[in-house]
Amino acid sequence: MALIRKRRLTEQQQRRIQKQQQTRQEELDTSNDLEGLVVQHYGRQLEVQALSLPDEQPIKPEVKTGEPDPFWKPIEIGTVWRCHTRTNLEALVTGDRVKWQADPNTGLGIITAIHPRQSLLTRPDRYHKVKPVAANVSLIVIVFASFPEVAPSLIDRYIVACADADIPALLVLNKADLIQENDPILTLMQEYRVLGYEVMQCQSNGDLTALADRLAGETVAFVGQSGVGKSSLINALVPDAAQKTNIISENSALGQHTTTSTRLIAFGEGAALIDSPGIREFGLWHLNADKVQRGFPELENLLGHCQFRNCTHKHEKQCALRLAAESGEILQRRLDSYLRLTDEITEAQQKN
Repeated sequence: MALIRKRRLTEQQQRRIQKQQQTRQEELDTSNDLEGLVVQHYGRQLEVQALSLPDEQPIKPEVKTGEPDPFWKPIEIGTVWRCHTRTNLEALVTGDRVKWQADPNTGLGIITAIHPRQSLLTRPDRYHKVKPVAANVSLIVIVFASFPEVAPSLIDRYIVACADADIPALLVLNKADLIQENDPILTLMQEYRVLGYEVMQCQSNGDLTALADRLAGETVAFVGQSGVGKSSLINALVPDAAQKTNIISENSALGQHTTTSTRLIAFGEGAALIDSPGIREFGLWHLNADKVQRGFPELENLLGHCQFRNCTHKHEKQCALRLAAESGEILQRRLDSYLRLTDEITEAQQKN
């Protein structure tokens, strides 16, 4: 049997093909574009919710007597369509407002343009590239609980990410009914409250009216360690959300990952909830020291007042930060968290 050898394309041929593909994309008629909202991401495809209707609805093909009905998906407000994107568009994420076109004959669509974003939440991935997580978020809910054991340093990382994205943060202590009276987590909550961060408590299967009222009218991203109850909170707030939940791993005492892709869920009128995959580590190596500092506002008036301009804030006797921590003006654990993050950034920059 003869083998057919795949023809190699020259660079000129590859450029010609790429140019032809780009031309086809640019020639796409956008007069029938619809308004849409990206509600979930699946690699190269996305799910888009229809927010507007065409001026003229496509006409369903007529079927002769005895012939089977062809596939046909009507364009209706709120319907969700699996879509591809034009090749010249930047990477889209859940929460993006887009223009798109629908093909009722296939039930598929194509995204033709993206509206300017009001905000963008990002995080580095395992390949040390900055990965967008969600767009147009107006509030980030950082969920934590006493079990799995709370990691204050991870909360600080989320706060830094919120500050970098200019998105307000709400800290929610979940499963508060399982906490003992003198649990250290209550002290942790009070510390963040004193620092000026908004904090709330929720009980397992408890009344979430106060939380629902706070989230009204917002596009909210839920973040936090796996197992703290993000999906359970969303299920309670939106009963038909059907977010998967799981139990805590008995071997590791860590949460089991149950959300595998970032998903947007309608919540009341003009509001939405976004559930993102659980993150145990939240790297911030792509930020610089000034951006990290924004997540530690209590240090702002101290930085630059040390005895030495190149103070490391680790061993110098006349370090303004260390003296403030010793006197109780700032929290030692917050200073440690700040130094840990700046060290990570320095190490990452040296590697690159």
